[in-house]
Amino acid sequence: MSQEIERKFLVTGEYKSKAYEQSRIVQGYISSARGRTVRVRIRDGKGYLTIKGASNASGTSRYEWEKELPLVEAEELMKLCEPGVIDKTRYLVHSGKHTFEVDEFYGENEGLVVAEVELASEDEAFEKPDFIGQEVTGDVRYYNSQLMKRPYTAW
Repeated sequence: MSQEIERKFLVTGEYKSKAYEQSRIVQGYISSARGRTVRVRIRDGKGYLTIKGASNASGTSRYEWEKELPLVEAEELMKLCEPGVIDKTRYLVHSGKHTFEVDEFYGENEGLVVAEVELASEDEAFEKPDFIGQEVTGDVRYYNSQLMKRPYTAW
């Protein structure tokens, strides 16, 4: 089983000038049930199908499986998704030996900017860039599957 270990933070400072790559992402959920999500994502002209399991008690770790799909298949699967779409630009920023993925959301989640860092273990040390704010790891409101149901602008 593939385990995803990550920590999530709100972004409070300037990050775009530090990014070495960016891409637009549109994603929907075939299933957004808590504890098991099935996501369809279109990024850079490619499709992806991702299945995620329940998070552990701290919210830092969970099962994740992902498979690349032809774009046409991802577009067809998007038609099966629950109502609501996540639309965002992802910026990649190096910090020490890690890469932070900074997501700037659009549409009903406009104004929300969140950064995630993937780790090898839950207690792995990492360098926080200066744009990192409050940690929101484990706060389900910031899960993309929940932002689709209860958008940031409705909080």
